[in-house]
Amino acid sequence: MKRVLYLSHATPEVYSIIRAALPAELELVTLEQNSDDERRQRIAECEVVIVAATPLRKSVIDAAIQLKLVHHQGVGWQDTTDHEELKSRGIPLALTPEGTTVGVAEHTVLMILAALKLLPFADSELRQGRFHVNALRPISRELNGLTVGYIGMGRIARAVAERLGAFGTRGIFFDPIVPTAVGLQRRSFDQVLQEADVVTLHLPLTAETRHLIGADEIARMKRGAYLVNTARGGLVDEPALVAALESGHLAAAALDVFETEPLPAGHLLTRLKNVVLTPHISAGTRDALQTKMRALFSNVQRFYRGEPLQNRVF
Repeated sequence: MKRVLYLSHATPEVYSIIRAALPAELELVTLEQNSDDERRQRIAECEVVIVAATPLRKSVIDAAIQLKLVHHQGVGWQDTTDHEELKSRGIPLALTPEGTTVGVAEHTVLMILAALKLLPFADSELRQGRFHVNALRPISRELNGLTVGYIGMGRIARAVAERLGAFGTRGIFFDPIVPTAVGLQRRSFDQVLQEADVVTLHLPLTAETRHLIGADEIARMKRGAYLVNTARGGLVDEPALVAALESGHLAAAALDVFETEPLPAGHLLTRLKNVVLTPHISAGTRDALQTKMRALFSNVQRFYRGEPLQNRVF
């Protein structure tokens, strides 16, 4: 029986969902603790590794004496795998785009709406006995009629745009590769920053995109604009973002991802009322996990049958 390691430490309920999709010829190996020592011990006996939130680094790969395939649970492989090390060893890497699009798109819409109404602040205040029936009127916004600027126009951004169109938004986008998108107008990067009421990020984290949104870029955004990030935390210079939120240059931000994850307790972002924060859960639904695991294990079976891998990176 072929052993498959799930690299991230998760709850029994998550492991149960994964095992429900597991083919009979595969055995799922899981972690009892969130420990790299245990990862090195477990990976030594496995031919396949599933990468999710926990990055697969060289120190763990070095112990993988039987490793034949690395399969990402999602698509953000650039910052969650030591891909150069895998390439040097001739170990293929495949992705799982299935199951991600709907969850992330819905979560992005949720985050935008929550930021426009300062929903976490209103909820927190109400639970403490403060009923702001009028105090938030001058600073709350409606989505209808706003210009949404998409940085990156892949499948998730297209799904977000499709949903936001129903709210009566105008859409503009920047993507150096994608020339057109249905219902949207293409702009330069600077034009998106300058024109958009809401800027939402939908691109991978690479050396070129790290801190794509820094102090200079934020300064070029409209005063009172909103920044949304459900892609990768490293795309945004967090100290620059905090400064813009404190000064009022940005009305609010909504973040599902952070430069350091988990987000450290007491981080400056957690102290601001004009920030919506969620713990990297945009694709974290039961529905998405079930879809992902069915597609992933089907691809693993394809690999063992000697057929070409789908969604292979290298």
